[in-house]
Formats: sequence, C-alpha cells, structure tokens
Amino acid sequence: MMVPMEHPARVDTKYYEVVEASSLAQRLAMVARQRMHADFLSLCNPLPGETILDVGVSDVMRDEANMLERSYAFPEAITAVGLGDARPFQEAFPRVRYLRIEPNKPLPFADKAFDISVSNAVLEHVGSVEDQRRLVSELFRVGRRSFVTVPHRFFPVEHHTGIPLFHWSDLTFPPICRLLGKTGWGSRENLILMSRRRLAAACPPGRAVRIGTTGLRLGPFSSNLYLFAPPA
Repeated sequence: MMVPMEHPARVDTKYYEVVEASSLAQRLAMVARQRMHADFLSLCNPLPGETILDVGVSDVMRDEANMLERSYAFPEAITAVGLGDARPFQEAFPRVRYLRIEPNKPLPFADKAFDISVSNAVLEHVGSVEDQRRLVSELFRVGRRSFVTVPHRFFPVEHHTGIPLFHWSDLTFPPICRLLGKTGWGSRENLILMSRRRLAAACPPGRAVRIGTTGLRLGPFSSNLYLFAPPA
C-alpha cells in the first residue's frame, strides 16, 4: 500500500493542531464526518454480516476521528489496517480487528476478500498520482465495492492548515504555507489538494465509479468528495 511520506500518527497530530478540541472547527468536522458516514451507508448499503476493510485508521483518538468505527452498528465486521501498533485505537475499539501493514506493499488480503473497502482522509497524503492509483487499485482489488473520501480543495478553508482560499491554486498554496510556517503542508509529498479531476485520475482505467460531494454540502464548494465504486 502506498502511504504518506510521514508516519500517519504525525500527520494526524499536525491536522488536529488546526482542529482544536471543543472548537467550532471540531464541531463542523464532526458534522461533516457524520454526513460522510450517512453517504457511505446510502451508497454501499452494507448488510449485517458483510465484511468491511478500513484502510488507514487514525492513531489519534478524537471524537471526529475514525468515524466508521464510532458509528457503524456492527464493528465486529470491520477489519482496520494501519502502519502503527495502534494501541489507543485497539483499546478504543476492541470489537474491531486491527492489522499492522507494511508501507509500499500490497494489502495482505486475497482478491475480493471483503464486501466493502473504505479509506477516509488518506488518499490526499499519498505522495504521487501514481501511488494514489496503486492505493485505489488495491482498494478495488480487495473489496467488492469501495468508498473513498478526501477533503475537497475548493472548500473555502483548507482542512489541514486553516488557510482560506490560497489552496485553490497550486501556485499560491506553497508560498503561503512557507510564509505562515506550515512548509510541510505545501509539499505534494505530504498533501495533494484533491479536486474531482484529481480523484478521477487516481482511479484505474476501465472501472465504473461515481464521484460526488459530501461532508458540509456547499455545492461546488462542499468540504469533501467521495468516490464510490459499485461491484465490477
């Protein structure tokens, strides 16, 4: 699996420095993730007993993190994978099976091993378009249907930095990150700002998919995008 250049726990920690606990930003993030979960249920229509793989769960325990594990009615159906030992995650979600995986290697599961494969807020941290396509291909390989969400670059405020509007252009975002001391977020190795076009480019050719807005719905400025792949 292609993974962020930095360890995901550090990426998550940096993100939650912007989304402070008990802040308006956290409350909005929770609303967005609840709506993303509702869209997951509506599109994937998981049935009791169907198996779900969640790729790239967070090691940071926050109310708005790991929404699938917090919200899904049958957590024992979930297998979660990540790069760390995830002890806080395993303590918080003891009914979820957790498996530590190796970076830059295929997922350790057979083809169509799961009814549904899921990845939330991971794809934007994968270091290149080619690596993104490999990750999405792996999700499609191991899941009969797939659901992926990413932050939408055309939401008025950039999710990871709190910077408004400058992230709408690849020309303006890195300089403003350097100016504000957020240099790491201006590097494509750590963050690829996702649009509909870039999400479509991450899909392997020939697979029918549906791309739409989710989270805080503001039309073309909605906070998140989803990618849904029905059974091939």
